[in-house]
Amino acid sequence: MTLIIVLLLVFGYLLISTSHFTGVSKAAVAMFIGTAGWVVYVCWGSDFVMRLYEEDYTEFLAGSQPTSDTVKYFIHDNIFLKYVGKAASIVMFLVATMSIVEILNNNGCFDFIKEWIRTRNSKRLLWTITFATFIVSANLDNLTTATLMLVIMRDIVTNRQQRLLIGSAIVLAANAGGCFTVIGDPIGLILWCDGAITATHFSAYLAAPALAAWIVPTILINYQLPDRIATEWGPAPYRGNDTRLNRWQRALMLILGICGLWFIPTFHNITKLSPFLGALCILSLLWIVNEAFNRKLMQADQMIQRRIPQALQYGALQQMLFVMGIMLAMGVMTETGVLGDIADTIFSVFGGHVWVIAFMSGLLASFVDTFTVAMTNISFFPVSDGIFAQNGIYWTLIAFCTAIGGCLLLFGSTSGIALMKMERIRISWYLRNLTPKILAGFVVGLVILYLEYYFA
Repeated sequence: MTLIIVLLLVFGYLLISTSHFTGVSKAAVAMFIGTAGWVVYVCWGSDFVMRLYEEDYTEFLAGSQPTSDTVKYFIHDNIFLKYVGKAASIVMFLVATMSIVEILNNNGCFDFIKEWIRTRNSKRLLWTITFATFIVSANLDNLTTATLMLVIMRDIVTNRQQRLLIGSAIVLAANAGGCFTVIGDPIGLILWCDGAITATHFSAYLAAPALAAWIVPTILINYQLPDRIATEWGPAPYRGNDTRLNRWQRALMLILGICGLWFIPTFHNITKLSPFLGALCILSLLWIVNEAFNRKLMQADQMIQRRIPQALQYGALQQMLFVMGIMLAMGVMTETGVLGDIADTIFSVFGGHVWVIAFMSGLLASFVDTFTVAMTNISFFPVSDGIFAQNGIYWTLIAFCTAIGGCLLLFGSTSGIALMKMERIRISWYLRNLTPKILAGFVVGLVILYLEYYFA
């Protein structure tokens, strides 16, 4: 049974890493290995239950005779639901944050960014749009932020070669911005929910490395752009009947959405409840404000005319299913005990040098997938002592290295794949023009993190 589950996972990793060639959705593969792994586990789970949960199973039986059905019920109630709950809390958080993005986008709250970057100067355009991406992704979600910014950039820049460079910088800024907060990237959220990190310590240590990983490559990309770029500025998008929100209403909704998400770590620290409840609370408040401001449109049945980017809807759904599938797959692998054996092997090979392990994980993320590699590394080791204690360097390193390493090749991150589909970027072109620049920022960020950890 263990061998079958391991082979399923390896086969799934191969399909995920080659999805850009085969055209098979990463989300579909993740969901398959997650569900198939648990089906195999429950079919032959009696051996593991008797070996690992004998006392708990005896208590569960309460004197009744053990049967194949009682084993399955025990696995469902005491093992499986634990991992489902953990995965569901992350997915629910993504549902809330992505819904917040859609409400803000539908009401034109991000039009301020388009107004702010209105220029033909390549330096100003590149830096303003990537800075906005970096900041917004740290507060919302890196995938949805990257998608929105890519849509804005595609509407503005007419030259394809310039779009490739600026779009790649946007993807990097989104991943760098998302990795240094607990709400900007699913990996940071998982580490926070597991108690591996605290929100303040995590952001304090990763802010400077994330800035370096974004700034260094962006400076190098800037040299490849001409002084003036080809832009086209169209009218503001039509959002239904001409009673759309005025500027102060849009600004109020944007402030409510962003500040509400900032409050989530405080909500979690006070209540000790799952962060997704705080996100749902902010969503509900924003939803009420949205209906109050748009009551005329709703009464006139005009809300259906509001434009929601299809790329955002489709990408968001895939991201949620992908996260659920990978977390379920990691759960069943943990229950087989294989991950513990792999972790022991890794430590014996690398001698416990977590910096080497993290750097190798970053390189692997560029070939496979950022979330998949990071989740695998997190599942190897429980929160314990030393480098694996709460706020230990291992967790910070994995979050940073997989996020930035996933940008070394464009198909390593979901936002990178979105750019590949939009602009049909060739991997060879990206490897020549972007990978060395991103690698330079990656190394500088690691050096800063090393100095912070050992000399701060």
